[in-house]
Amino acid sequence: MAKTIAAVMVEMLVQAGVRRIHGVVGDSLNGLVDEIRRSGKIEWIHYRHEESAAFAAGAEAQATGQLAVCAGSCGPGNLHLINGLYDCHRSMAPVLAIAAQIPSMEIGTGYFQETKPEYLFQQCSHYCETISSAKQMPRVFQIALQNALGKQGVAVITLSGDVSSETVDETHLIHPLFLPKPVIRPADEELQQIAQLINQADRITVLGGSGCAGAHAEVLQLCEHVKAPVVYALRGKEYLEYDNPYGVGLTGLIGFSSGAKAISRAEVLLMLGTDFPYKDWYPAHAKIIQVDIRPEHLGRRTRLDMGVVGSVGPTIQALLPMLLPKTDRSHLERSLEAYQESRKELDSHAKGDENDGVIRPEYLTAVLSEQAHPDAIFTCDVGTPTVWAARYLKMTRQRRLIGSFTHGSMASAMPQAIGAQLAFPDRQVIALAGDGGFSMLMGDLLTIYQYNLPVKLVIYNNYSLGFVAMEMKVAGIPPFGTDMKNPNFARMAEAMGIRGIRVENPADVPEAIDEALRHAGPVLVDVVVNPTELSMPPKIQFQQAWGFSMYMMKETLRGDLSDVVETIKTNFLK
Repeated sequence: MAKTIAAVMVEMLVQAGVRRIHGVVGDSLNGLVDEIRRSGKIEWIHYRHEESAAFAAGAEAQATGQLAVCAGSCGPGNLHLINGLYDCHRSMAPVLAIAAQIPSMEIGTGYFQETKPEYLFQQCSHYCETISSAKQMPRVFQIALQNALGKQGVAVITLSGDVSSETVDETHLIHPLFLPKPVIRPADEELQQIAQLINQADRITVLGGSGCAGAHAEVLQLCEHVKAPVVYALRGKEYLEYDNPYGVGLTGLIGFSSGAKAISRAEVLLMLGTDFPYKDWYPAHAKIIQVDIRPEHLGRRTRLDMGVVGSVGPTIQALLPMLLPKTDRSHLERSLEAYQESRKELDSHAKGDENDGVIRPEYLTAVLSEQAHPDAIFTCDVGTPTVWAARYLKMTRQRRLIGSFTHGSMASAMPQAIGAQLAFPDRQVIALAGDGGFSMLMGDLLTIYQYNLPVKLVIYNNYSLGFVAMEMKVAGIPPFGTDMKNPNFARMAEAMGIRGIRVENPADVPEAIDEALRHAGPVLVDVVVNPTELSMPPKIQFQQAWGFSMYMMKETLRGDLSDVVETIKTNFLK
């Protein structure tokens, strides 16, 4: 019996292990959606906004390592996918997007809702093609799936509704997807060059990123062999922080001073699976070696002395026999001591009994970390929620941390929590949402309600776009356009049928979080946090300190100047 393009697509997605499609229905998607209904093997998850659907698909893909799918109807429908797909692609999440198109006979006429999705999605995908005839099936669809999984990113298929109803003649061409897992390591000559650079140095520091996934043991073995501290980029935190006696924290804008110092003091910086983007945090005089699975990443952030292509685990295994064991632990011990000092300073802010009635976001995050399950999945919005997650969430072997860490989009935490919870219905999923990010895609709180997902939404409610306001202060100007007039989000959640908890006193934080985590269904915890809490980077440039000083002077000249001096000392001179 002949099958339609839509039916063949659904059949192939089932064979690829896809269990759900995230999207918003529309008439141009009717053929596909009806085949999903007929199949009964794929669940259609209905969102209020397609951007949320794309974020959720990306989180599902990152949490499971498997293909996830999202879909949007023609014109504005699939346009709404773009921001979420950019995040998926830059996060290397294997996601297939199905972008429906207007009736094929109307393409090129300026028809209602007409766009050119085959052009629009090219910059956020590895593969973007239009199926305009049944004769292209199943090959084009298979190529799209293979690209998404094989290259770890987004593939987009554009399809008119009328074309999706055409029948496919050559279904015998359908074959399983191939998921090769090659062992990739540099050539021996390249490894010898790396070994020579490391063997000649006394102070080696490792900087690890998301490419260290699955290589925790190898990284620790390397650190012990050459007595190196390991600094992690944000996307490497979940893979390197736990059970790590060599860890000295993060670097960069949201890191610790200990991480920045361990890098600045190194004679050799060994970058493992990281594309850490901030050039100002790389050492000025050290030899720099980069190991990355993607050759195009080599040297695009900083000057390199050696760059090689390889997976982190196999590369370390091949490199270790060439390295001379080191006995001098002075650089390592100095870095670990600096980390303990940094950790002590950070933890001093994470207390609930010294806040004079104001809830510090650091304290809230520390409580969440302490009370959450060992295998909890955390998502976080960009801005200050990411800062607090990076500094105060403690990773375990089973915990995950997902955010828009490369694309840097607002509003990702809640929809990513939806995708993670759908993939793992029995695990705790906790979203650390900013009030600005949450309210941007607030409509999909109804998606959580509709599917009764036990997501725990914790809103850091400071009535402000907090990180933007801080950036303005650093630039020496008063914040402008950053204030937000928020409702009582907990009452709003209750009106929707979701458990809502409002917290305004630090003494109530532990009990509120405990209640939320024990509740069987979804919970929104609206926490009014200190709006003046500063999240400063570990390395302050003079211009930043001067800019903040000028802001403080402008804002407080009518007050006691000693307060200004004390604030500057507290935030910049430690």
